Amino acid sequence: MLYFDTSYVVRLYTRDPGWEKVREKAATSSIACCIHGQAEAVGAFHRKLREKSINQKELTEILKEFKRDCEAGAFEWLPLSSSVIDRVIRTYFTLPPTTHLPSSDAIHLACAAENFLNEIYSNDSRLLSASSHFGVKGTNII
Repeated sequence: MLYFDTSYVVRLYTRDPGWEKVREKAATSSIACCIHGQAEAVGAFHRKLREKSINQKELTEILKEFKRDCEAGAFEWLPLSSSVIDRVIRTYFTLPPTTHLPSSDAIHLACAAENFLNEIYSNDSRLLSASSHFGVKGTNII
């Protein structure tokens, strides 16, 4: 099972830079992501509409396809459990002050770690640079 953060999940539906490599990697195993990644992905799709890189019709098609895939079990949406939040809090206690880590990225890292997934795929530089603080290897194949 591969843990994809939202930046990689979105590339399964859009042609953002690196989408070919992400889709190729996705074809090798099942995909897991923390449940909040579902909402993040929808927000990212809508951002594309706002930024005019897609139109309303394209957004509707992407959202329908994403919803169908979610309902069909294309992703294993991992729970945002109290143990995930506890790991986020414990890690922030020891995180160096120079490390910029948004809480949503920390949740992805903690969720992967709590579910014994020792590698996370992302192109988010902040998430990747903080991954070792969660005992997770951050990998960017793009």
